[in-house]
Amino acid sequence: MALAYRLEQHAPDAEVIVLEQAARLGGAIGTERREGFQIEIGPNGFLDNKPFTLTLCRELGLGERLVPASEAARRNRYLFLGDRLHRLPNSLRSFLRSDVLSWRTRFLLLAECFRPPRRHGGDESIDAFVRRRVGRELAETLADAFVTGIYAGDPKLLSVQAALPRLAELERQYGSVLRGMVQAARLRRETAEPSSGRMWSFREGLTLLIETLRTRLRFAPLTGIPVRTVRRIANDGWRVQSEGRDGWDAEVVVLACPAFEQARLLADEDADLAKAIDGIPYNRLAVVALGYRAADVPRRLDGFGYLSPQRQRRDVLGVQWCSSIFPDRAPPGLVLLRAMCGGWGRPEMVDWDDEQLLRAIHSELRSAMEIEAAPVFHHIIRWPQAIPQYHLGHLERVAWIENRLARHPGLFLTGNAYRGVALNDCVEQAERLAERIAYATLRARMT
Repeated sequence: MALAYRLEQHAPDAEVIVLEQAARLGGAIGTERREGFQIEIGPNGFLDNKPFTLTLCRELGLGERLVPASEAARRNRYLFLGDRLHRLPNSLRSFLRSDVLSWRTRFLLLAECFRPPRRHGGDESIDAFVRRRVGRELAETLADAFVTGIYAGDPKLLSVQAALPRLAELERQYGSVLRGMVQAARLRRETAEPSSGRMWSFREGLTLLIETLRTRLRFAPLTGIPVRTVRRIANDGWRVQSEGRDGWDAEVVVLACPAFEQARLLADEDADLAKAIDGIPYNRLAVVALGYRAADVPRRLDGFGYLSPQRQRRDVLGVQWCSSIFPDRAPPGLVLLRAMCGGWGRPEMVDWDDEQLLRAIHSELRSAMEIEAAPVFHHIIRWPQAIPQYHLGHLERVAWIENRLARHPGLFLTGNAYRGVALNDCVEQAERLAERIAYATLRARMT
């Protein structure tokens, strides 16, 4: 949707047609209202660590309707380690005081400034990177939890260069991650740049962004259109064929669907390209929204929620305290939580029946938050293919795919399978790709 919007800006004479297989627009983004609760089925919001989504919202006239996450949600996040919740440190000083880490690891964290950077190139896992820079304990607690919160993946398999490029870049540029973070903070202070990292949404939920984009497009998107094939035709054009009798001829085709769908659509056109795209793995997630009476939740919901490192193999990866993060998520006197289950390490949980899944979550919430009462409301969303996993070798795979696309003028690939899984990353890629497509189309017409 963001790409279509940007394409219409860069090529106002072009006919931009959006085809969506599902009955609704937005993909993993969706806001549902049930029994007075407002539930996000996918992303809960977007960060302002990059300006792209905030800028898009303001361009669309939605700036006044944006709401930031609460101050408590920004400052307080927790780790379920052992048998209790620990508040996660959010500054160097709090790291040094935190009981999450031993004194030895706290010392190693300070000493990271003096540890030499890696001299040889090549890919490296997130786990290996953190162990090399600081040590085993930090890798198995905070790094594991951090990766769980973003990818629900395995830090021993995920590439730090692809999945957390900022960490690799800080080491490359400053010789130390800690030194780079200190330098970046100093630069922000000197330039009076506001600190970033806050989450944003709308009172109406993220669906507002999708619906607004839909109304701003000159050509209404078509939903319920399962595309069967994408084939090259004469004169450097493309034919998009649906499962019905509908077909479209186009100068340019952009596939923004998940990687496994892109691979299916291109299998007949270029089997090797399809195989490379299909090699990008996805994890599986169950997102379970739970409504409780506020009086039945002994713990004060004073933050974003908690994460559990996957090495513990608990039944819940993490719980977001949704009604503490944004307003109007639950009716008066009630609270809304959202539990994440499955992930790379526990994919079988997505197949558990509702009763088994709810029983496991209830046991976890009793241990972590001392909740004994049953929820007054629940809603389960299963994602059999949820978040793409940037495993070791991902950047090399993406480079090969991009080089291979040179054989197919007018074909472009995008989406969160390639260079960032977050909503903000997708909006950024949309802006950059719209410029590339407009330039490539103009150059082709001139030649």
